[in-house]
Amino acid sequence: MLDLPLSLIVFTVCAAALVLVRLYRSRTHHSIAHIRGPPAKSMIMGNIRDMAYQESVGDLDFKYMKEYGTAWRLHATFGKPVLMISDPKALQHVLHKSGYMYPKTTQSTTLAFNITGRSIIWAPNGDIHSRHRKIMNPAFTAPQLRSFLPLFRRSSAKLCQMWKDQILSRTPEGTTVVVNTWLARTTLDVIGEAAFDFDFGALDNTDNELMKAYENMFADSNMYPTVWNAIFQAFWDYLPDKVLEQVRHIPTREYRRMQSTLRLFIKYSQRLIAQKSAALASDKSSKDVMSVLIRANASEDARYKLSDEEMESQMSIMTIAGHETTANTITWMLYELAKHPDYQDKVRAEIALKRAEIIARGDADFSIEDLESLEYLQAAIKETLRYHCIVYHLNRMASQDDTIPLAYPIVSASGEMISEIPVAKGQIIMLNIAAYNRLPEVWGADAHEWNPMRYVEDKVDPQVRVGMYANLMTFSAGVRGCIGWRFSVIETQAIAADLIENFQFNLPEDKPEIIRVPAGIMGPMIKGREGEGMKMPLHVTAV
Repeated sequence: MLDLPLSLIVFTVCAAALVLVRLYRSRTHHSIAHIRGPPAKSMIMGNIRDMAYQESVGDLDFKYMKEYGTAWRLHATFGKPVLMISDPKALQHVLHKSGYMYPKTTQSTTLAFNITGRSIIWAPNGDIHSRHRKIMNPAFTAPQLRSFLPLFRRSSAKLCQMWKDQILSRTPEGTTVVVNTWLARTTLDVIGEAAFDFDFGALDNTDNELMKAYENMFADSNMYPTVWNAIFQAFWDYLPDKVLEQVRHIPTREYRRMQSTLRLFIKYSQRLIAQKSAALASDKSSKDVMSVLIRANASEDARYKLSDEEMESQMSIMTIAGHETTANTITWMLYELAKHPDYQDKVRAEIALKRAEIIARGDADFSIEDLESLEYLQAAIKETLRYHCIVYHLNRMASQDDTIPLAYPIVSASGEMISEIPVAKGQIIMLNIAAYNRLPEVWGADAHEWNPMRYVEDKVDPQVRVGMYANLMTFSAGVRGCIGWRFSVIETQAIAADLIENFQFNLPEDKPEIIRVPAGIMGPMIKGREGEGMKMPLHVTAV
């Protein structure tokens, strides 16, 4: 008789039990077996892991949407069915009309906990999320965020001057600059001052502790997940919360990097909250986000206050969302402008005309109204958010039996046209932001091209309202939509206008192939040089 290790026996029994549970549920609950999709390569690994191994985000998403329509079926580990949707009506139903009826999956909340602690994106249910949202809302009102424009402009001016002094002064004909690293340092300084009234010093100090801890964190921890980790995560639905909270301590690359970065954020956050709490007793005028949060939390009913741990965790999510996503968006926009020099010239000419108008009226710099009136710049920002969405998938789970409507009917496995999909309690739904943002029915026949003129010429046809900004899904939507989307848009406008006004961007002479790697967030890497981390080299010339 074979003498098998006990651990292998236990694993085999658990895996077999999990498969049997899946089979039982598929026979007794609403099944999505009639929804077409690519075949699973393996009963154990399924095919959803393929999405994390695409060379560029969207390679498979766009292929499947073209073949199966706006909803298709994938298989997760141990054959668990996953419903992928890019249909606007389905997205509207899940995110808007159903409120908190589609919470995040156990995997999503656990990973959010590992990266950000008990922050607003971790919040596992509607009660906790609405409590976080209520405390955070005062810090993200439109007037509050518009007040940060001078800060954004100071930071972008500093970046421009550093490029001119440190790089371009020696090479007036221009040189290649890895723009994403500079932008990440700039936006880290911005979020430090705006959110915490704290100087990270990232632009001045490349050895900055937080910058080094955060650099390439997503690529190091989330890019190309291992087989063992996919199998391990399949069991998370059956583990108690107290056990899942210890996952972050597993000493592997998937978790070690997240843990060390979060620990550093918490250390800074505890210090800042203590300082601000003491200062607010005598100074109630501070407008940085953390000060506003502390005041809001202090005045809240004790039953609904955020705990110390929840308050500390907000620093991590605000830093990640406030600097990484914005830096990435501006990076991709500069890349597209380098590929479309004629449009770049239009934006620069438009900025120059507005600058002359500002000088003529005796003002020193752009106002929010000035930036928002720049039609070509606004179109380029919207088109980049559409074409290069930084977050490309969101995971949700049906908390009860439901029926999801479709704006665009699909063909079932039996050949029937269906306009709604019944789902059972527990059904995993993957919201495909990347695919929705390329849906030809919404964005036009040229949806797979970067063409900002679609906004200038008003060619977008949003028959179903979904997103929070320009009907895009890039900031998610509904009750769990990104609370800081206005901050990101205003910051992007301010920094992009300064860079385009001062510099010409072109592709480098060697024209490296840039791929959009799936690393939890979508970022740029040079094909064949992925080991160098996120990198976007562009040829920059002062104008």
